[in-house]
Amino acid sequence: MPKPTAMTPVQPHAAIVGIAGPALLPEEAALFQAFPPAGVILFARNIHDPVQLAALTTALRDVLPPDAELMVDQEGGRVARLKPPHWHAHPPAAALGRLFETDPGAGLRAAWLTGALIGCDCRAAGFTIVAAPVLDISVPGAHDVIGDRALARHPVDVARLGRTVANGLLAAGVLPVGKHAPGHGRARVDSHLLLPKVTEADLSADIRPFTLTADLPWMMTAHIVFDALDPHLPATLSATVIQTVIRGQIGFKGVLVTDDLAMKALSGAPADLAVRALAAGCDIALYCSGEFEPTQALLQACPPVTPAAEQRLLAGRAAVASHRLKLDPARLSAERDRLLT
Repeated sequence: MPKPTAMTPVQPHAAIVGIAGPALLPEEAALFQAFPPAGVILFARNIHDPVQLAALTTALRDVLPPDAELMVDQEGGRVARLKPPHWHAHPPAAALGRLFETDPGAGLRAAWLTGALIGCDCRAAGFTIVAAPVLDISVPGAHDVIGDRALARHPVDVARLGRTVANGLLAAGVLPVGKHAPGHGRARVDSHLLLPKVTEADLSADIRPFTLTADLPWMMTAHIVFDALDPHLPATLSATVIQTVIRGQIGFKGVLVTDDLAMKALSGAPADLAVRALAAGCDIALYCSGEFEPTQALLQACPPVTPAAEQRLLAGRAAVASHRLKLDPARLSAERDRLLT
């Protein structure tokens, strides 16, 4: 693959992708130099300890564009890539919601502290984006793929808690991602394995938390077919859902990233899915498998980040810069422990 010269302008492709293991492979480095992604997402397979992770992020920074994002899925509870003993443990979102039900002030404070502590760990480890908070409502009888990842059942409570987690993340210097628009809580199958189909006509409760947090800098789509919105295509691939609901009804103006295109809810080659999602109105395609050949094909197929998406990316970075605070993780952790005990 040709390596860009020092005079070649860096034009990131509209994708965030995964890598195979705990060290950057030579073929991955060459791919990222030839077809630079907008960012890289890391998972448990990529993270062993702080020393190893620092070496990996340094290697990534050496080959990625200067403003490339480093992303991690770190919600707390069962969705955690940075784990003890090297990093803080965090409660599931539902624990914050239960505290909020009995003591709203304590619940909101614990939510902010959790966002801030997650953010402190992630920022110190070199990440710029955290895929949290979950803004899906808890729905009795739905599949537990969301389950205790949901903050609450009532849409306004979800929005208040989710915004507070997001504010904590911003205070620590990382970008939050509200997910999964326009709402995953009602799904009755796991979108990692199957394509959920939501048949309910009234989705106002599902959509409401996203409307109330529409000014977040990033949101993630749901791989779900909503009969009431577009009976033919999952939200990630539906221009109707993205333009009419997410951009229109919800009013979201930030960076819209797909959920992982490797999930089995979607059928087809990842490169084709990425092109379709971007054409439908997503700003960034997310592909997390770390498998080299489909990642290569996806980056080759993805167009550069559009000027409109670039402006949204810049706005997100500006939001981090304006919200960041000097934080003491040890003090924050002790306060959260008191609230949750």
